[in-house]
Amino acid sequence: MASSVSGDTEAQSSGDPSNKHGGWITFPFMMATMLGLYITSFGWVMNLIVFLIEEFNIKNIAATQISNIVNGCIGMLPVVAAILADSFFGNIPVISASAFISLTGILLLTLIASLDYLRPRPCERGSILCESPSKLQLGILYTALALATTGTGGTRFSLASAGANQYEKPKDKGSFFNWYFLALYAGAITGATAIVYTQDNASWKLGFGICAVANLVSFIVFVSGKRLYKHDKPMGSPFTSLIRVVVAATVKRKAVISNKEEDYHCGLPKPTKTSAAMPSKSFRFLNRAALKTDDDLNQKDGSVWRLCTVQEVEDLKAILRVLPLWLAIIFVSTPMVMQTSLMVLQALVTDRGIGPHFKVPAGSLQVIVLISASIVIMMNNWLVYPMYKKLTHKPLTPLQKVGVGQVLTILSMAISAVVEAKRLKTVETEHLMSVLWLFPPLVILGIGEAFQFPANIELFYGEFPESLRNTATSLTSVVIGISFYVGTALTDLIQRTTEWLPDDINHGRVDHVYWVLVIGGVVNLGYFLVCSWFYRYRNLQGDNEQDPKDVST
Repeated sequence: MASSVSGDTEAQSSGDPSNKHGGWITFPFMMATMLGLYITSFGWVMNLIVFLIEEFNIKNIAATQISNIVNGCIGMLPVVAAILADSFFGNIPVISASAFISLTGILLLTLIASLDYLRPRPCERGSILCESPSKLQLGILYTALALATTGTGGTRFSLASAGANQYEKPKDKGSFFNWYFLALYAGAITGATAIVYTQDNASWKLGFGICAVANLVSFIVFVSGKRLYKHDKPMGSPFTSLIRVVVAATVKRKAVISNKEEDYHCGLPKPTKTSAAMPSKSFRFLNRAALKTDDDLNQKDGSVWRLCTVQEVEDLKAILRVLPLWLAIIFVSTPMVMQTSLMVLQALVTDRGIGPHFKVPAGSLQVIVLISASIVIMMNNWLVYPMYKKLTHKPLTPLQKVGVGQVLTILSMAISAVVEAKRLKTVETEHLMSVLWLFPPLVILGIGEAFQFPANIELFYGEFPESLRNTATSLTSVVIGISFYVGTALTDLIQRTTEWLPDDINHGRVDHVYWVLVIGGVVNLGYFLVCSWFYRYRNLQGDNEQDPKDVST
């Protein structure tokens, strides 16, 4: 990677002489911006549950629900940012605006932590009666969270697209994505350790203040390099052609589908390698959108909504084929996000002391997942996947990687259930269990993420139409966002119908919750395996001879 940074000076001077922007000269600005913004976002998100419980006297489960909603929004907003960037403004303005919005939210959080009248009075020691926050205090808190969440969601995946757009060569784009993930994990680990430790052991004001400084520096650095960036021009919404296919197929729903190639509109003199000349037999109803009729030729103004190309039809079909798999990925991600939230509550009632002078911050437990995922991702790329290919003479497909990740996730839930049952027994003896017991399931969860997360991006990016690939890379974030919402609803349902999740989990049965997640994970794995069995890749190397018409009908 490092060689790529220093070795492409020629790309700047060669090629189109009018191209004076972009290239590796923008790399320091992008890298500094990414690192600072990721330290900021993970620094305030990772310890949010503890902040709500300790500083706003919000009950444990309610704090978990608020954290899930915030994380869900952070997962969903990158798609909104991608659509705004692709359709109207471009990546650079969207990132600039989002970084400023994030800075405003972090400054407000710092102000809340600094001024006592913006928070309820602390609970008296030994008392179960605590002062609830006022409507004004909650209003200011939610405003700060909304601003910080909007800014974080607007920059997270837009930075990846904007950085990759600075390069012409695929090799350079790939190298940048490596650096992007390095910055993402480095920022996450720093935020989950150094920032969280500062918040727990020094003060919340200092912890949020450091986040604000990192955000401010990132914003200044990014704006300073603006004149060097290659600015992508908005090309209009990529979803328009998909909507046109549905409209055209509906308008011509009574037309008879033809089996002749000349009856379909290709839009090009000759089909290219990436375009289709004849629509596939799956989702046959949509083939009518590319079918040429007399009415299409007679209506000059309205024909754009009556006649689409065969490739536009196939692009929509490609998205429809991925949807069943997308649902399976959502349902396996839900227990993952629930586990990370419940682990924080479990850590708060364990012995977090390691040695005489160090106490593990509850909000930092998630760094175990990040570290194990980072290590295994590198091992997979350098050792596991090459060894598998050498032994079997074929590579692991994205769906196979996701399947391995799902099995590991289920195993992690089962171990979490066993550990929680053991912890509840220690409560009866009034001897707190060591927090180290929570590490093994988190390590396994991180290994599962190392298989699933890159494979999800690989699947969506490879199978989606080219016009939607920027949006496709953010779909993994959408999966995580939806999972937080589903996890919030499931937690609320369990809390309403059982006594497993009281505010004091020492009097609940979190282990039963984990076993429910295990059962749901097994059912979802079966559904995923069925979907994978019938799925045929469009763009997977070595699978090109498979006919996409064999997919869902």
